[in-house]
Formats: sequence, C-alpha cells, structure tokens
Amino acid sequence: MADVKRRLHLRHLRSAPTSWVSHTVQGRARRAGTGLAFWYRPLTAVLSEVPVDDRELPLLFHARTEDFADVTVQATVTYRFSDPAAAASRLDFSIDPYKGVWNGQPLDQVATLLAELAQQPALDLLARLPLAEALTTGIAPVRQTVADALATDPRLAETGVTVVSARVVALRPEPELERALQTPTRERVQQDADRATYARRAHAVQQERSIAENELQSKIELARQEQHLVEQHGANARRGAELDAESQLVAAQGQAERERLAASAAADAERLRDEARAAGARVVGLAEAETEAARLAAYRDLPAEVLQALALRELASHLPAIKELTVTPDLLTKLIGRIG
Repeated sequence: MADVKRRLHLRHLRSAPTSWVSHTVQGRARRAGTGLAFWYRPLTAVLSEVPVDDRELPLLFHARTEDFADVTVQATVTYRFSDPAAAASRLDFSIDPYKGVWNGQPLDQVATLLAELAQQPALDLLARLPLAEALTTGIAPVRQTVADALATDPRLAETGVTVVSARVVALRPEPELERALQTPTRERVQQDADRATYARRAHAVQQERSIAENELQSKIELARQEQHLVEQHGANARRGAELDAESQLVAAQGQAERERLAASAAADAERLRDEARAAGARVVGLAEAETEAARLAAYRDLPAEVLQALALRELASHLPAIKELTVTPDLLTKLIGRIG
C-alpha cells in the first residue's frame, strides 16, 4: 500500500514501483502513474491505487464427473492489471487520503470473478468425463479449458485484467473413493512387495545355505587338516621314538662294548696279577726251597746234639708262653744226663 506522511494540513504520498496511483481533484486528473510521490490536500484529493504486479490466486472447487463421482479441483491462476486505469474505473480501488488504505476490497472482487470464470468451464468438461479418465488424463484438458476461458472472457478485458497462466495442481476424488480406487494399485504394489520379499527371503535362504555349505566345507577341510596334523604328529613322535631307540641302542651297544672291554681289561689284569702272583709264589717257593735246601745242607754236617738243640729251640718257639716253670732236682738230673 501507499506510504502516507503528514505535514501540517498536507499529506505526502509515496507509492511502490509496482503500484499505479491516480490523483484526481474536482473530477480532473492531476497525475497518474507508477512509483509516484507527491503532496496533496486530503480534503480535496481523490486517490486510487491499483497493483500492477503479477498475483497468484489459488482456486479450490468441487465438480461431478459423468459417473456422478465428486472430485476436487485445485488450481492456481496468475493474473495482473494490464490496464490499471480501466480497473480503477470499473472497480473501487480508492484509498483513504489520510491513512493510505483501500476503502473497499477490490482484490476480493477480482478473485471472485476469476474463480467463477475458471470454475464454469471446468465443471462443464468434468461432467462429460468418467472418473477414471478424469483422474488419469483430465488435468491437461481442464487446464487448457480454464486458460482458454479466462483468456477470451470480455469482462476481464473490460476490467483491465490479463490472465498470465492457469495451472491445475490436483484433481482428486473424495477420500473414501480415492482409497477405493487406490485399492487395486495398492494390492498390486503389495503383491509386488510380497514377491520381492519372498524373492529376498529365498535369496537370503540360498545365501544362508551357501554360507552353511561353506562353513561345512571349512569344517571338513579343518578336520582333514587336523587329521593330517595328528598323523604328522604321530609320525614325528614315532620317528622321534625310533631315533631315541636307535640312540639308546647305540648307547647300550657302546656301554656293552665298554663293559666288555673293561671286563676283558679286568680279566687281563687279573690274569696278569695271577701270573705275577704265581711267578712271585714260584720265586718265593724256589727261594724257600733253596733256603730250606741250604739249611738242610747246613744241618747235614752238624752233630746230632746240635740238631736236637735246634729242634728244641724250634719247638719252643711254637709253644705257648710259660710264665712260671718249676724244675725239680730229678728232672734237672735227667735232663743233664741226656745232654751229657
């Protein structure tokens, strides 16, 4: 809206670049145009402001198809005031000279006019179409029909309104009917989803089977490797036992050979000792024999009395010790007599 400022008894109006403003005093136009700024006297000034920018008008109306189904049409109409002077002369775009606001609701009047002009051809077209065709291919014909009707309507041209475009956003039936129409598609989509689910589950089962088979093959291979490992451990243990037995046999043979050699050496040493003892005994015997022969040879030439004395002495050396000896005169006389 226009910006109005107060200065004493005067007012200053400054419009927007997208607003057409006309200033009339006593039936004569003082100024008119877009983006104006001027001083005026509010008691004598008649002001009108018409927007010249593009405006969007959303439309929502109900229609009935050939098969008596109610549908809702949602559309949008873009329009502008191409002739603001004609619009200001046909509609009340006057503004309050003190506040700068519209005295009426001119845009609501334009919106009502456009809605009625757009709704009538759309209703006529949908009344000749069945519901299925209207929902599938009816948006483009409805849009074209509404655009043609708004472009050729003389009242819009007389009002200075130009329709830039008309768009049909949606064409929908009642919620219950829409759900009923969606049921086959929903069921078909659900069937496709079920088939996809079944296929996914079958694929998952196949994958699980493959995984289980791979795990089983892995376990079999692991068991085979464990068996090979056990056999290898047994072979290694058997080989180790054989090597230990061979080493023990070699050690036993070496020990036996050492014992045999030691026994042979001990036997040789014992034999040598026996021979040495025998030789020594022989030498001693020979020496004793020679000594005995020499003694006998020495005794051969001795008188008998000497031999007796030596025999007594020898006998006495073998008798036990006599601590006390009593010699009677008779025994002494006999002994002396024998010696003499």
